[in-house]
This record gives sequence, C-alpha cells and structure tokens, in this order.
Amino acid sequence: MSTKEATAVAPAPRRTVPEPQRPVKKRPAWDQAPRWQIYLPLSIYLVFTLIPFYWIVLFALRPAGSTSLVPWPITFDHFEKVWTERSFATYFQNSLLVGLATLVMTTLVALAGGYALARFNFKIKQAFMLALLCSQFVPGALLLVPLFEIFAELKMINSLGSVIIAETVFQLPLSMILISNFIKNVPYSLEEAAWVDGCNRFTAFRIVVLPLLRPGLIAVGSFAFVHSWNHFLFALMFLNNQSKQTIPVGLNTLMSADSVDLGALAAGGIIAAVPVVIVFAFIQKWLITGFSAGAVKG
Repeated sequence: MSTKEATAVAPAPRRTVPEPQRPVKKRPAWDQAPRWQIYLPLSIYLVFTLIPFYWIVLFALRPAGSTSLVPWPITFDHFEKVWTERSFATYFQNSLLVGLATLVMTTLVALAGGYALARFNFKIKQAFMLALLCSQFVPGALLLVPLFEIFAELKMINSLGSVIIAETVFQLPLSMILISNFIKNVPYSLEEAAWVDGCNRFTAFRIVVLPLLRPGLIAVGSFAFVHSWNHFLFALMFLNNQSKQTIPVGLNTLMSADSVDLGALAAGGIIAAVPVVIVFAFIQKWLITGFSAGAVKG
C-alpha cells in the first residue's frame, strides 16, 4: 500500500470539545463580610472594656456619698484631695523622675549593647543571648532580696537612684534584644560606605544608623517608661520615706484595712493613667513599627 493510500484510509482524529468550566465559588474576604459580623463582636468587647473605666470616672467625678449612675453634678473635690492632702503632687514628680531616668539609661545602654550584639562576633555571643532570654523568665519578686542587700551596702536605700537602677536592670534584656534585631535590619553596607568617606565607626553610627533606629528607640524607651511608671514592688521595697514614694505606692496608701476612699482612689487612678495614655496616643505608630521591625530577625 502506498503512502497516499495509507493517508487516505487513516481516520481523522476526533476533536474533543472542552467541557465548560464551572465557576469556582470564592470564599468571602474579610472586607466583603457583612458589617454587622465585624461591628457586633467589637462593640461587645468595647462595652466590657469601657465599663470599668466608666466606673472609675464615675467615682472620681460624682460627690462623696452619691449613688447616682451619672456623674452629676460634677465635682473635682476628689482630685484636689489626692493632689494636695494625699501628696500626689510629690508622688507624680517622683514617678516622672524615675520614668524619665529609666527611659534614658535603658535606651543608652540597650543601644550600645544591641549594636555590639548585632555587629560583632565573639565566643560567648550565643550563650550571652541565651542568658538574656532566660532572664525574662525570672519574676521581679525574686530580685528583691539580692537587690535590697546590694543597695543597703551602697547606702542607696530610700533613694530614687535605687529604683532607677533596678528598673533599668530589669528592662535591659528585652531592650537589648529588640535593639540588636532592629540594627540587623540596617544594611551593613551603609556603614562601610561611611567608612570609605572617612568616618570612624562612631561617626558612621551616629550619622547613618542612628536616624534609622528612631522607631526602635521610641518603642524601647516608651516601654521602659511605662513599666517603671506602673511598677509597684521596687518602689515599695526600696523607698521608706513618704516624700520619696511613687504613684503606685501612693495609690496603695489610699486603701486601709478598715475602709477604702473610692472617690480618692478613682481620682488617683485617673491621675496615674493620664501620662501613660498621652504617651501611647502620640507614639502609637512608632511603637507598632518599632516592635514589628525588631521582631523580624533573631
């Protein structure tokens, strides 16, 4: 049989008609969900969160002996009482001094230590990092006795310096880890380029690296300030004189075994919360950026 005859006899290939594809049902995205499914749980959570704050404001602003659920008529007698009679002006000044000093010392030491961990290699680096991480599992109450003995030998009991040093030491491990991880995200080539231009290591760090660390420094500093502002144990143990006490200890003096002045306690709580709220309101964007960037590398 010739090639032409074979070609003529061979059947033509069948064409398969593709079946129509069924549309794939996509799961609704979060932004396509009904609004009530988002706002309802958030509203319930917000109500349970704001009720305690409303009760604090209610007791602080309504007159003593009143049982009204609305703070009317509004009075500021409780604020005047705790600010003048209960020495909250002194407590506020001491807490502000401790918080700012802790912020500065923690930021400077963590910046130096974090740069060393990020840019230098040494034999005990991994062991040192492990020790920093393990120190976060030690509660502050276990440090009271050894710190008290050390400060007693140094004649620093009943001094704000003892609380500042204790708060700084307690904040350093986490702060150094965050700063070191943040510095690792800064390209090392930027410093090398500065060295080529004639800068030494410190100048290159100050000109090139330090401006890029602003979110991390704000995050570490704000965390140190808020923690030292609210910390109770160190101030209670190391400060005996009333003129040296801080706001958390001052709030504790408003409660006795026989009675509790709820109006004064609520007013003192609002005074203690105002600086923290102001700090977080102004640095919220920098705080989130700093913590997220510091957690990228380890």
